[in-house]
Amino acid sequence: MRKRRLIAITAIVFALALLVGCAQSGESSQTTDGLQPITVGADVYPPYSSNDENGVPSGIDVDIATEAFRRIGYKPEFTYIPWEKKTERLAAGDIDCIMSCFSMTGREDDYRWAGPYLASRQVIAVDPQSSIYSLSDLAGKTIAVQATTKPESIISNGTNADMPEVGKMFSFSDRSYLVPALSKGYVDAIAAHETSLLQYEKDFGVDLRVLDESLLDVGLGCAFDLNDERGIAEALQGAFDDMLADGTMESILKRYFDDPSPFLNVEGLHE
Repeated sequence: MRKRRLIAITAIVFALALLVGCAQSGESSQTTDGLQPITVGADVYPPYSSNDENGVPSGIDVDIATEAFRRIGYKPEFTYIPWEKKTERLAAGDIDCIMSCFSMTGREDDYRWAGPYLASRQVIAVDPQSSIYSLSDLAGKTIAVQATTKPESIISNGTNADMPEVGKMFSFSDRSYLVPALSKGYVDAIAAHETSLLQYEKDFGVDLRVLDESLLDVGLGCAFDLNDERGIAEALQGAFDDMLADGTMESILKRYFDDPSPFLNVEGLHE
């Protein structure tokens, strides 16, 4: 009887030890991770942010955000949102910030920014056989843009002096409609970030001709609500600056472009 009790007690002690060990192991793992989650609102906008074949967010901005936020103690969790609702989602607290090839230029006073961390060009693309070769050739033409983007505001407000008055402008909520609308001949031209158009050509085997004149040279940033006083934007700015200085940004971009230098030229794009 005494032997059975000893065996039972030993078994209980062993089981408790396992439980304590598992608990300590879990705590250790959590401590090792030590990163606070932060929700990043994004658009499906290759090559900056989209899901890979396994349904996992990937792309330039995902890679940059993962490293930059890691440096300041956060783990970004990307969530795709209706792009035209981004400001409302941010103000409501549904997301912590916006980062998806998001142009700072012209929006400096609309958000609390970290950036610019990369440079980009907003451009016009046409069919290779089109007779449109300059911005002036767009007079009276039909153009498609994504809703709430810089091209929409530039064309609507006439903020580019070289951009003539177009005939019609269609604003799509989903950027994936742009190239098909052009390919089908529904519009004469489309406007978007140059990198996104180049990626679309690569992914879908279509041919576009990008005009030499840009609509606007912009800096890309991560936007926080104006009333966000947590200091995350300021800390993230420091991480971006460090990544530009230590070569991390260049290393990330080399995964996507043979020559990343044009995208790293953020001098002069600051407010």
